Amino acid sequence: MALVTFLSDFGDKDYYVPAVKAKMLAVNPQLNIIDISHSIDTFDIAHAAFVLRSTFRDFPKGTVHLVAINTTGAITQGYIGIKLEEHIFLGPNNGILSLLADHDPGIMVQFADIHLKDTTFPAKDILAPIAAKVASGAAIHDFGGPLTNFRKLMARQAKATKEQILGHVARVDRYGNLITNIQKDIFDKLNPGKFTIEFGREIVYGLNKGYDEVEPGDCFAFFNSMNLLEIGINHGHGADLLGLKYDSVVFVNFNI
Repeated sequence: MALVTFLSDFGDKDYYVPAVKAKMLAVNPQLNIIDISHSIDTFDIAHAAFVLRSTFRDFPKGTVHLVAINTTGAITQGYIGIKLEEHIFLGPNNGILSLLADHDPGIMVQFADIHLKDTTFPAKDILAPIAAKVASGAAIHDFGGPLTNFRKLMARQAKATKEQILGHVARVDRYGNLITNIQKDIFDKLNPGKFTIEFGREIVYGLNKGYDEVEPGDCFAFFNSMNLLEIGINHGHGADLLGLKYDSVVFVNFNI
């Protein structure tokens, strides 16, 4: 199955998304192109990486993922392809692909000059044709050589001791719920059976199973389907009401 996912910050009001898709379909009209999102905040590498990291493993192995975020930005160092956990990712070498896992990709390719064009629309003119060809059976090695300058960004990690986990808000979703970088397996290892979760001016004394386990207007905290601690206010915009935002601190205290 020739499957390509497409992630960008292009929005849906301009010609950019259909132009990229048209370029891919011109190479192979049988491609199955799946939109992950085109509503990524503009130039927001952290937002895009969070969305892609949260979803790519649910697609079949061998899926090609076209990533078009800040493709013409000053930090971009060319265009690359990587193989990570049996998935193929194509995008700018601006650090976004380094945020998809806690380990390096198995294969990294720098696309050769012959496949590059002087263009203001690299997602269409450079990445789309390569994505279509790779999804149709070509290898990423066919388009370049070993990448030696893989640009890396460091995602903020939660810090844990026997007394406390100190984490941060990794994403505020459209409902105002706050997804943190505190992982369930770390919590389970340290949890002595009694704890508090502290965020903003609020403290909760246990975990819920879902949003509606608390009354509207009350705070909730639970581990979501990604096994990340999620906090917020039922039927309320938690970020606004709690005064929290991306990178705000969240504490889990065990020494109580």
